[in-house]
Amino acid sequence: MPDFSDLPPLPPLAVLAHVVDVHCHPTDSPLDPELFSTLPHRICAMATRGTDQELVADLARRYPDKVVPCFGYHPWFTHWISLSDCPSKEAHYRALFLPAGESKPEHEVAFARLLPHLPHPTPLSDILHSLRASLTSFPNAMLGEVGLDRACRVPYSPPAPPPYASSASCAEDGGARELSPFAIPLAHQVAILEAQLAVAVELRRNVSMHSVKAQQATLEFLARTKARHGRAWHAISVDMHSCGLSAQTWAAVEAERACVVQKTHCNVFLSLSTAINARSPAHTALIQACAPDRLLAESDFHDIAYSAPYVWDMVCRIADARGWPVERSAEELEGDGKEGVVRRLAENWQRFVEGGHRPRTHKKKDRRQLLLDESESDEEAGSAGES
Repeated sequence: MPDFSDLPPLPPLAVLAHVVDVHCHPTDSPLDPELFSTLPHRICAMATRGTDQELVADLARRYPDKVVPCFGYHPWFTHWISLSDCPSKEAHYRALFLPAGESKPEHEVAFARLLPHLPHPTPLSDILHSLRASLTSFPNAMLGEVGLDRACRVPYSPPAPPPYASSASCAEDGGARELSPFAIPLAHQVAILEAQLAVAVELRRNVSMHSVKAQQATLEFLARTKARHGRAWHAISVDMHSCGLSAQTWAAVEAERACVVQKTHCNVFLSLSTAINARSPAHTALIQACAPDRLLAESDFHDIAYSAPYVWDMVCRIADARGWPVERSAEELEGDGKEGVVRRLAENWQRFVEGGHRPRTHKKKDRRQLLLDESESDEEAGSAGES
């Protein structure tokens, strides 16, 4: 179980009521109605695979004031989805893991061992039909968790039944699952992600996006998506959850173009979690590199009992990195003084929810105009020195 001894004490409920855990997995653990009924803050509950989409929907129906439902298919499970409608099980997985001309004898052995554990693939068309139905059932629903992951490998184990965090299927002896040598091809992940995001853009739904060991692929995906959907892309918000991008890569997300001063992706936000990001001191530089109106906080945890402590810890880390005050009372939160971290993050969340982002652009001055401006500036400085 997590150790809370090093976490900051929770603020009063009047302050926590303004905090949003923008990414967590409460359906991965057994449901505790008492905890949910007394939940002091709002959460965004993620679905990741076919067996938890309805669990998230049920949670949102039970606690509509506390839960924002998020429906989608995580990159770790995209190999269970086929791009064609009627592939055979072996043909589908062989095409993913043993492409023609690239098979090795040891991989054939591993494939024969893995195949019995894999489910029959679900056609992407069925996935999108279900996704559309889930999103339209809840006006405030988001797409999530979706994304790209170049680090994960497929385990030698059957799909775990929910609640996944308490499943004994990881290993009979309670240890870690044994992993096969196979990774899910990035092209396959991209195809699944593009299809899901197209539904989100069409329905104008915001997105919680995963990216691990895929910085360049993520930047390229965002650029293609922006080019493909145009204004509709800016209508929605995208949160890079437990963001693992470097500060330099994040700067590229917010970069200015060469010819026109324009933020590359004005609709992309950044959220961090103690569970993932605090493992590395680089998260402080990432917080500092991000525009202050794009920051969000999350727990990325599966047990709802730990959502508030973990997300509050990240709120305090953001405040420390940015030099923002931390509100400890309703009076501080509602005061007219310097804005604190809770108020800022609440405003960021509202911007995220509302979407409808507009790139702010203006033409850059050409070299001749820059020289004229510099000359005028020198003349003004000289006149000031003579007076």
